[in-house]
Amino acid sequence: MSEASMHSNSNVADVVLQCQGLAMTYAEGKLRTPVFQDLDLSVRKGETVAILGASGAGKSTLLHLLGGLDTPTAGEVYVAGERMSALSDRARGLLRNQALGFVYQFHHLLPEFTALENVMLPVLLDGRSRSATTAQAKQRARDLLEAVGLGHRLDHKPGELSGGERQRAAVARALVNRPACVLGDEPTGNLDEKTAATVFELMLALNRDQGTSLVLVTHDRRLARRLDRVLELHEGKLRQLDAAEV
Repeated sequence: MSEASMHSNSNVADVVLQCQGLAMTYAEGKLRTPVFQDLDLSVRKGETVAILGASGAGKSTLLHLLGGLDTPTAGEVYVAGERMSALSDRARGLLRNQALGFVYQFHHLLPEFTALENVMLPVLLDGRSRSATTAQAKQRARDLLEAVGLGHRLDHKPGELSGGERQRAAVARALVNRPACVLGDEPTGNLDEKTAATVFELMLALNRDQGTSLVLVTHDRRLARRLDRVLELHEGKLRQLDAAEV
């Protein structure tokens, strides 16, 4: 039974992120390199999901497809009930900004902006009335930075922050638009063990407080065990692991 089939009876209204029959093949000249095919996945509101797999298995590719950052060879991705392939580039970008948050292994903060300005940016780019959002964006960003322990670093630029502080700011930025789901690609991979644990606990706490779903690609099985479900991408197939396999 496919991963999605096991959850096909879930209330459709509770599904915030879904893919059906997803396939990806890279083409270079006459060479075709299939990454995976016919993948199904449904993520429910507030659910936390870990995706494990060896390097090169296609985990990051899958995350990029789920986030609408790349186009699949076949299959469909639905974000907040919207079929991504049916949207214009602009509409897809707006939906991605409003419904999804992203946390990468590297923080990707803009170096010329302060922590507060970096976290504000997704709100200012969400297509709503600019005059109505500037004050709201600043307050929302300030609240989240305080929640992640950076209330005293609001005016500091990324170069003035530690690695852990930068990643906490990236988590705040991912959550500033109150997304339905946060996608994390090895979000603690560049951090030492203690700092990684702190950032991970922070993400779980914000998940509980805000009801935001999490889909995290990770190599760390200890972290994966803390999530609701653990999936493995292996030889182009996605399957759910039981507790004994994690």
